[in-house]
Amino acid sequence: MIRVAILGASGYSALELIKLLLRHPNVQITALTTRQTDARPVGNVHPELAHRLDLRLENLSLNQVAERADAVFCCLPHGASAAAVAELLPLGKRVIDFSADYRLNDPAEYSQWYGVEHPDGARMAETVYGLPELYRERIKKAVLVANPGCYPTSAILALAPFLRAGAISPDGIIIDSKSGVSGAGREPKPHLHFPECNESVSAYGVGTHRHMPEIDQVLSEAAGNQVRVVFTPHLIPMDRGILTTCYAQPVKELSTESAQSILDRFYAKEPFVRVSGALPSTRHVAGTNFCDITVRNVRGRLVVLSVIDNLIKGASGAAVQNFNLMHSLPETTALL
Repeated sequence: MIRVAILGASGYSALELIKLLLRHPNVQITALTTRQTDARPVGNVHPELAHRLDLRLENLSLNQVAERADAVFCCLPHGASAAAVAELLPLGKRVIDFSADYRLNDPAEYSQWYGVEHPDGARMAETVYGLPELYRERIKKAVLVANPGCYPTSAILALAPFLRAGAISPDGIIIDSKSGVSGAGREPKPHLHFPECNESVSAYGVGTHRHMPEIDQVLSEAAGNQVRVVFTPHLIPMDRGILTTCYAQPVKELSTESAQSILDRFYAKEPFVRVSGALPSTRHVAGTNFCDITVRNVRGRLVVLSVIDNLIKGASGAAVQNFNLMHSLPETTALL
């Protein structure tokens, strides 16, 4: 059995991660941490887990975590996560980081978008980006994996096949995404209170959202040329799910059928990407690790649509998928 610790175990993503790991035949959860000083049973923090996991959320030192665990899922905020990772890796632990701390390659770009100096900048460019559909072989060998953001997962999976094939221009790509409220995390915020967000749809982070440079970086590698997207996220009054609509210009005439064939070939052997001719719905992927994708040619433009569960394929499911690859386990373990 692989002993597993979860740092910052009080949030929504941590809850989904625990539920997935409880059905994982190769995992024993041995430590859950919190920054709170009082140790609380996990069932008190996440009532869904009452009588399913006999552990407390504890304010443990990283040395204590290392003594209890072989692998660590880090669900801490940016900045705090990198500081923890920098201590855990020399102790021989394999780490999957949920924060944005290791997703970007350039410490200066991180400082620009996150407003703080990176505490472990030298390691950023060496860290493997945890999207198995693009980086499976790198993930298998990694000791540190940067779990992708939820919006980037939905956008990159939609666009990377076309950029890899040279089928669309790297210029002028527009990404419109709509996410459920759980994407903002569990910490209360005024604009997320029920009377504020119910019966309302709103854009936010226009031109300033921190996932934009992450999308640019990965799509640029896929294209072999610089990609700078226009990304606009929206808040939708539902619990979970992301619908992303991408608009791109084909480099030559490309029918809907030919575009669909590019997706079919790229994802033919992928266990968690479902390519379909039908328009996708968040309802069809809720609670799963699937990404559903389709494409249309509309007046000479490609419109690529994808849906994921932001808490599963956009976070905890992807982390378990990465964990399985890192430990030479069947990739779909605990996810199907």
